[in-house]
Amino acid sequence: MALHWFVEPRLRHVVAETLGVDLADLRPDVSLSDDLAADSLDLAELAVRVESEFGMAVPDRVMDSIGTYGDFVRAAAELFRGHTAGELGEPPVRIRARLVTSRGELVRADVLTPYAVETISTDALFAAHDTRLELSVSGGADEALLRRIRDEFAWLGERGVEVLVERESGFAASTSAAA
Repeated sequence: MALHWFVEPRLRHVVAETLGVDLADLRPDVSLSDDLAADSLDLAELAVRVESEFGMAVPDRVMDSIGTYGDFVRAAAELFRGHTAGELGEPPVRIRARLVTSRGELVRADVLTPYAVETISTDALFAAHDTRLELSVSGGADEALLRRIRDEFAWLGERGVEVLVERESGFAASTSAAA
């Protein structure tokens, strides 16, 4: 599963923290209810935590079909794939965020989800005044997508963060949210 590498490490921490188990206890074949003693309230809390972590809805029917940790990872990856594919079946939007401050820089590569937007925005706000956030989107991104991303991060300009949005090939499509 292509998104397994992205979903599983984050999901592992959410499950371990929610159920109060060690990360090592989470093997694909471990039963959430039998081996980890998760009841229906624990599973409901897991669904809420996954929704918050990944910015996507987890339907009850999905939670009802999960028996093992491996089932949970596969279901979350499928939900994430469907969530990031959009209505027209487009592939997930991959971004690279580079936060440049007077103290250094932070680079993050991620799939554009509400969680990623929140994390990148929080990093930018806590970095320092006179911070520059450079967002690179895959070269095939159209102007409508670039505009949507600019709009999503534009509010940071009011907080002293310069926001530049580019296609991977360079800053030709850049704009400043501070302007």
